Amino acid sequence: MSMIRDLRAVVRPSRPAQRKDNGTYDTTRDPATPSAVVDCAVYRDGARVETRVPLTPQEAMRLVRRDGGFVWIGLHEPTEAEFAGIASEFGLHPLAVEDAVQAHQRPKLERYDDSLFTVFKTIHYVDHDQLTANSEVVETGEVMCFTGRDFFITVRHGGQGSLRALRHRLQDDPELLVKGPSAVLHAIADHVVDGYIAVASALQDDVDEVETEVFSPGRGRTPRGTDAGRIYQLKREVMEFKRAVSPLLRPMQLLSERPMRLIDPDIQKYFRDVADHLARAQEQVIGFDELLNSILQANLAQASVAQNEDMRKITAWAAIIAVPTMVCGVYGMNFKYMPETHWKYGYPVVMAVTAAICLGIHRTLKRNGWL
Repeated sequence: MSMIRDLRAVVRPSRPAQRKDNGTYDTTRDPATPSAVVDCAVYRDGARVETRVPLTPQEAMRLVRRDGGFVWIGLHEPTEAEFAGIASEFGLHPLAVEDAVQAHQRPKLERYDDSLFTVFKTIHYVDHDQLTANSEVVETGEVMCFTGRDFFITVRHGGQGSLRALRHRLQDDPELLVKGPSAVLHAIADHVVDGYIAVASALQDDVDEVETEVFSPGRGRTPRGTDAGRIYQLKREVMEFKRAVSPLLRPMQLLSERPMRLIDPDIQKYFRDVADHLARAQEQVIGFDELLNSILQANLAQASVAQNEDMRKITAWAAIIAVPTMVCGVYGMNFKYMPETHWKYGYPVVMAVTAAICLGIHRTLKRNGWL
């Protein structure tokens, strides 16, 4: 099996991963556990080194320095105090450590001496029965990766983006793990970007639904537009998605094009595949943003047209009503000498003339599209 098939198989599984009996693979943090370390393992020759008791990061690193391999540590929302010991043990740069602890960072790639610091924004599509002005469409999280010569550290923020299944799949494919930390970095990048494509496909349905509602006439009459709040909320969610996708394109291009001593040459070329998929996701998100702008403008234009039509109808009826109002106003004046006030046929003639004038105005306005 070729390298590219191996890499794609890791991030796109065909079967669920199995949990080991010793339970050391679980990367979901137990609220009752005081430590932020959810998994710590040493990998040598593409396989996980099994130990009788869970390793601490310091013990794992001593084992790596003694026998070789690399250590992969997974953390979930560590505090500054919890991360301080690990940062000291692995010589992580203080600026990268601060970003990893505080979170809410922009996707990026930074090089610090003997390590790479990469920030990924994870995106999860929130299922909803009906899109409303308050619907949450996408939920974001963060995965921050420290890549070194003999270590790989992931710091995850948010309830989404668990790497448990990905770790299982990598452990089931020693041909990839033997490439070291750079193989793990690629697998995580590909996993995150594949998530972008899946969310973009789900968002397409929401955008199509809103577009259909705006541009489909309602029951033979001019559409008055849908709720602008729903369109604006969807646009905000798309903007959040865009902030996760767009800044990541440059880091993926750097990883695929620029030689880096911490990235295995056999792995580096496959970052180009990730960059291509990311560019496709970015094009979709930009297309959603532009389309929603057009939909929002069209919705507002339809509302304005509907209001203008209402005003024309009101004006037309006011013009018709003005005729009998004027006639009644004239003959309601208390002058003794007024024409036709004592004429036998005065009343029916005035009523007939008034009705004829009103009918003529009505036909004229209707012919011109005002009614």
